[in-house]
Amino acid sequence: MIGGKKDDFILLGKVSKAHGIRGEVKIYPYSGHPEQFAAVYRRLYLAMDKESPPVLYEVEHSRVQGKQVLIKLANCLDRTAAEQLAGFLVYAQSQDLPKLSKEEFYLHELEGKELMDTAGNVLGFSSHIITAGAQDLLLVRHGDKEYMVPIVRDFIVAIEKERVVLDLPPGLMEING
Repeated sequence: MIGGKKDDFILLGKVSKAHGIRGEVKIYPYSGHPEQFAAVYRRLYLAMDKESPPVLYEVEHSRVQGKQVLIKLANCLDRTAAEQLAGFLVYAQSQDLPKLSKEEFYLHELEGKELMDTAGNVLGFSSHIITAGAQDLLLVRHGDKEYMVPIVRDFIVAIEKERVVLDLPPGLMEING
């Protein structure tokens, strides 16, 4: 693994395709904010899939095009090289993520944690994030049941190292069952 252990890498998006003839790639950012993506990251890590080790690429320049970002990576010299990166996952190291205010959080901070309500009842464990159009969803597993919780800042009371405390509206859990 180049540059750190697997837990140090945060999935940012996916290379959708090559762009032009000069080796640019078009990246779909999972955050939904391509302008932030283009402005912040000067080095990215690309991997063929979640099991493959990410490889470091320096970003020469980037610009927003609609909901995606066009990026010129160092050593990606032409369209043929860029085409070989189509479908690759795009990561950053956690230390390269922008600092957030106390009211903000990164979606990856919700994954793999125990979920509890404000009364201390275990709701289950968060398995992963589903980015679906207008609303991101947290997939929750509790025993053999699976349900989805909208990721809404007002529902999140605390994000701790091992768990997330939620204050969900009455009836939300029942409509998932």
